[in-house]
Amino acid sequence: MPADLNDYFKKRGNGGGDNNQNGGSGNNNFNFKMPQFDNKKAVPLYIIIAIILLLVVARPFKVVGSDEVGIKVTTGVYSPIALDPGLHFFLPFIQDIIILDAKVRMMSYTSTEQMGRIGEMQQKLVSGNAGSLSASSVIAQESISVKDARGLDFHIDLAVLYHLNRAQVPNTMSVWGLNWENKIIDPTVREVVREVAGRYNAEDIPQKRSEFADAVKNDIIKSIDAQESKPVILDTVQMREIILPNKIREQIEQVQIARQEAEVTRNQVSRAKQEAEKQVALAKGEADAMKTRAQGRADAARIEAEANSYANSIIAKSLTPQLLQLRQIETQAKFNEALKENKDAQIFLTPGGAVPNIWVDTKDKQRQSSIGQ
Repeated sequence: MPADLNDYFKKRGNGGGDNNQNGGSGNNNFNFKMPQFDNKKAVPLYIIIAIILLLVVARPFKVVGSDEVGIKVTTGVYSPIALDPGLHFFLPFIQDIIILDAKVRMMSYTSTEQMGRIGEMQQKLVSGNAGSLSASSVIAQESISVKDARGLDFHIDLAVLYHLNRAQVPNTMSVWGLNWENKIIDPTVREVVREVAGRYNAEDIPQKRSEFADAVKNDIIKSIDAQESKPVILDTVQMREIILPNKIREQIEQVQIARQEAEVTRNQVSRAKQEAEKQVALAKGEADAMKTRAQGRADAARIEAEANSYANSIIAKSLTPQLLQLRQIETQAKFNEALKENKDAQIFLTPGGAVPNIWVDTKDKQRQSSIGQ
C-alpha cells in the first residue's frame, strides 16, 4: 500500500492532532494497520489466477475419446494430421479442435411408415457387427425409388453400415465438409441401387434376391473405394425389403402357385415314370432269363450234337477195309452156324451194307429166332 496512506492511518491511530485537544474523547484510540504487500511477490500469484480464469473461461483443450477422431483447425485451415484419442490443447480464438464420431454409422433407407421403428431395426442390423448404435449414429432416409428393366416403378429398403477412414479424416473434412455423409454415402447408394435395379424385371427380383443384394453391395463398395483418398470404409450393405406394386405382387403369387402345381405334376410324372421303368426292368430281366435258359438248352444240344458228330467221325475213321472184312467173316460164321440149325433160314442183305441180316424161319414158332450181327 502507498506510504502516505500508511502514515495517515498511523496518525489517526495515535490520536494525535487537534481533534483530541478540542474535546475529543481520550478513549478514542483507533489503531488500524493495513496488510503490507510486496509487489514483486504478488506478480506470480496474479499470473496463476489469470491462467486459471483463462482455462475456466476459454477452455483451450479438448479430450478425444477412443471411438472419436479430432481435427485441429487453425484460422480455418485443417491440420493434415488427425488427432488420436487423448487430451489435446489449442490456442483460443486462433485454433479449435473438431471432434468427429469414428464409430460405425448406419444410413437407413426406410419407407415413411416404418421410420419410427429405426431403433428396433438397428439392433437387428448391427447385431454381431458393430455393437449397438446410438441415435445420433443412425441417419434415416426415404426408401430408394427405382425402375426395373421395363421402366416399372418400385422401392428398395436397405441399410448401409460404414465408418470414417481415420487416416484420411482431415482431407475428408477439407474436401467434403462436415456434411460428408450426405455427399458421399447417400448419392452413391441411390445411384448404384437404381443402376442395378435397371438390370432386372421387378417380378424376378424376389426370386433372385440374393443375387440382387450381392450386386448392390459389390457395386456400392466399388464406388465408395473409387473415391479419392478413400474417405469412407464400407462395412456392409443389408437388403431389408423390396416393395413391389400390388399388381406385380399378385402376378408373383400366381406364378408361384403355378410353379407349385407344376412341381406337383412333375413329381407325379416322375413317380409314374419310375414305376414304368421298374416294370420294364422286371420284364427285361425275365426276358433275359428266358433267353439265357433257351440259349443254355441250345448250347447243350449243340454240344451234344457236336459230341455225337465227333463220335461218329471217330467210328467212321475206324471202319477200315480190314475191319469190315473181319466183320464179314464173323457174320459168315454165324450164317454157317444158322444153316446147321435150320436149313430153311432166309438171308437178307441191307442195301450198301457188307453184313447181311439172317432170319431163321422154321415151322416151329418156338424155335424161331433172329440172329443179328
